[in-house]
Amino acid sequence: MAITQRVFSGIQPTGNLHLGNYLGAIVNFVKMQETHNCVYCVVDLHAITVPVAVWGGPDELRKNIREVTAAFIASGIDPKKQIIFNQSQVAEHSELAWVLNCIARLGWLNRMTQFKEKAGKDRENVSVGLYDYPVLMAADILVYRATHVPVGEDQKQHVELTRDIAQKFNNDFAASIAAQGFGDGYFPLPEPVITGPATRVMSLRDGTKKMSKSDPSDYSRINLTDDADAIAQKIKKAKTDPEPLPSEEKGLEARPEADNLVGIYAALAGKPKGDILTEFGGAQFSSFKSSLVDLAVAKLSPIAGEMKRLSADHAYVDSVLADGSDRARAIAAETMMAVKDIMGMVRKKG
Repeated sequence: MAITQRVFSGIQPTGNLHLGNYLGAIVNFVKMQETHNCVYCVVDLHAITVPVAVWGGPDELRKNIREVTAAFIASGIDPKKQIIFNQSQVAEHSELAWVLNCIARLGWLNRMTQFKEKAGKDRENVSVGLYDYPVLMAADILVYRATHVPVGEDQKQHVELTRDIAQKFNNDFAASIAAQGFGDGYFPLPEPVITGPATRVMSLRDGTKKMSKSDPSDYSRINLTDDADAIAQKIKKAKTDPEPLPSEEKGLEARPEADNLVGIYAALAGKPKGDILTEFGGAQFSSFKSSLVDLAVAKLSPIAGEMKRLSADHAYVDSVLADGSDRARAIAAETMMAVKDIMGMVRKKG
């Protein structure tokens, strides 16, 4: 049976969507809708893996779910042509996650570097959900039998784990999969899609650290809701070094702040870094930053304005999520029925 080429990806609703989310993920989401069937998810079940004080409680979660949805739409994703929904409205994500928990191996999860980074030294005190997060992510992807997953560099390992889980399921149940008419394998082995000049946007205050919503300094990031004045102020205050910009990319080595700002400019302009350095090579950062401010404001201010308008329209945003959830559930339910049949579970049919 032929597998439909389908894109799946998601963003956590934990507040303060920033330039890194936009350039590292949402820009690719918009591009891929032109060539693929796309399923874009607000992964609210992932948001609750950390303490309530971090994700903010019920009122904050509702607000953030709507804000991420608004960001998708404001950035150019068409909710009529593509599926936009929040994860918790489709129960098959959690149901498949349990099945995949029984396929995945402890050693595989122990190798996940992001858990080690997020848990820190106090691993015994974090939630089981944070540890098991990658299996739920695998379920998110595989419940739609997605073939492509646009992600940032930091999530590539999780997509590789998804491939391992899918391969083991296909191997463990090969005979049953064939008997059910699915050929050599039921689940595709999804490919991570990591593209663009800014796949990992770094902090404006420290070019060696990833731009993060959890950074205590608001000057470390450009939030998608920032107005023109805030964008300008943050870029002008961004950390740099005393040397002028180089004319070639090799000159950015060992200059993380310069590399980051050039990468941001390139991503916003839709050009390679080399083209930006051809234009600005030899220039001081003051003039480069002025040009970057103009570009960032032109690109981001309309998105910020539309996000604010949409976020205030709860009825519309909720209707988008409800419609998307219905469409997502139709695909996910078909997958779960097939998984149950493959594994020998008895279910009501028809």
